Amino acid sequence: MGPVNLLEEVVLDLERHAVDAGWDAPPRLYALVQSSELCRQEPGLAEQLELDEDVDTIAALEQGELPEADSIEETLARIAWPSSVTGCALVIERVVLPPGVEEEMPEDEDAAVEWAASHPQREDVRMVVGVLRDGERHSALRLRHHDADDEVLSGPDLVPALADALAATLEPDLPDEDETDG
Repeated sequence: MGPVNLLEEVVLDLERHAVDAGWDAPPRLYALVQSSELCRQEPGLAEQLELDEDVDTIAALEQGELPEADSIEETLARIAWPSSVTGCALVIERVVLPPGVEEEMPEDEDAAVEWAASHPQREDVRMVVGVLRDGERHSALRLRHHDADDEVLSGPDLVPALADALAATLEPDLPDEDETDG
């Protein structure tokens, strides 16, 4: 494995932190901020986080509990970050089923959730996805049954749809066409 860049480092750190917290946790959203920027704008917080102003890293600042929504994508669609935020990351758990079993899934949404949760071939997976404003992405995935052996998949394109949804939170809000002078 080659050298780890700053985004990979923060994603892998968040994954290790999630391991310490255990499974069955709610989704956690983080603002990613350059430590030098944090030291300049929030010196008290930077000191509390023990950031060294001479070593530039990315600080992951956990946000409050996410608002209720039908899906994580819907929740993320409501989020916009200020320009001082370099990127964002999300830690989330999902149930994964093998190909072909979705044909057996009940059509009722509540019944489908219960069916998937109790399926004998289900896999629990924890995903940590981070994106930066410059387009850089990185993800880490851990299957629950690999918790003890520390096997983690890591790479830039493991969860592209979730990375796209996170990246959209970093895009500047553009005025609607109706609000602009034509």
